[in-house]
Amino acid sequence: MNETVNILKAHKSIRKYLNQPVEAEKIKTIIECAQCAPTSSYIQAYTIISVVDMENRKKIAYLAGDQKYVEQCPLFLVFCADLNRSKKSCEVNDKTMADGNTETFILATVDAALAAQNALTAAESLGLGGVYIGGIRNNPLEISEILNIPSGVYPVFGMCLGYPNHNPDTKERLPLDVIFKTDVYNTNGDAEKIREYDAHVSDYYKRRTKGKRADTWTSQVSGLMSESQRPHMKDFLDNQGFKFK
Repeated sequence: MNETVNILKAHKSIRKYLNQPVEAEKIKTIIECAQCAPTSSYIQAYTIISVVDMENRKKIAYLAGDQKYVEQCPLFLVFCADLNRSKKSCEVNDKTMADGNTETFILATVDAALAAQNALTAAESLGLGGVYIGGIRNNPLEISEILNIPSGVYPVFGMCLGYPNHNPDTKERLPLDVIFKTDVYNTNGDAEKIREYDAHVSDYYKRRTKGKRADTWTSQVSGLMSESQRPHMKDFLDNQGFKFK
């Protein structure tokens, strides 16, 4: 194994941080690494916002579900899918942007996600830890107003970064052959492997909480996916110019 593989396989969500700022040079390196992520057709359809203003941090923490570590972490980034620059590029070249295509929405969202993962891996390689904050989509309109996000752009998620002040266990992932198939999609043997995985996940939570929690993976997924997830996002995205044509 090389060091990159070791870093990737050791990933864990870090929500507690030392009271130590992230050095400017490291921040620059993290953002440069984000820029080196693959990008569809060289469009680079994302923008990264570093939220420094602590009043805005507090507002975002509350809007994201009262996630205090948003205001406590030394570095908080918001990754946005951005088609605004693409529209301006069309205008510069006397062309009209084909607004509202589902494919360009997917393109920009994937670009933002790839950049973010590069940023997190770079941060972890520099001794930092972090966690994604999907909760900013709980109230995307209010957060867009705080961050002055224009039409053609939407906040995909946030990311807390800092020097770790705890060392949680890594969470075991699904068995490899449940998510890795050859030639065609199939579910042969998956049910039994997932039952075994459920038992491992339950043991993990029992250890972590000293018996106070014993969730399985399927119980978590079913609890989440049996409810409508952020139904407001469709109208919000429509108002932001993502029409899904």
